[in-house]
Parts: sequence; structure tokens; C-alpha cells
Amino acid sequence: MKYTRKELVHHLHSGPATVTFTKKDGEKRVMHCTLEPSVVPVVESTGTRKVNDEVLAVWDTDKAAWRSFRIDSIESVEYA
Repeated sequence: MKYTRKELVHHLHSGPATVTFTKKDGEKRVMHCTLEPSVVPVVESTGTRKVNDEVLAVWDTDKAAWRSFRIDSIESVEYA
């Protein structure tokens, strides 16, 4: 299934998801993540940064840290 950045961001703002994807080194990864405002820490912008539409930065709820993945590497997404 093909996922769009817009769809992913919309669902992740509503709550957590489990995303299975292939890392750049070929390793398969399962990440529990969200963009839900009540969970994600407030980050102050230090300037302008170009957004890469092929990569999505999310809050990893297991590691309590920001992580990212390439959208075209997603194998599956399960919304909670």
C-alpha cells in the first residue's frame, strides 16, 4: 500500500500508530510513534529549514525521542 505524507501526518496528529518500515541499511524496524500535540514536546524553531517531503519526523513513544523514516520505505501502518 502506498502512503501519503498528508495522510500520515493527519492520523499521527490524532493519536499513536505502529509503523513498520525498512531502514536505509536494509534492517526492518517497527516504531510506535505519534505527532499528537499532547504527547510531543514543544520545540522552538531556531530558523528556517527546508522540509524533505520524502521523510517524516515523528515522536518515537518507546524511546521518547524524535526519529524519522522515509515514506517510501513503509511496509505497514496500524493506527491505534
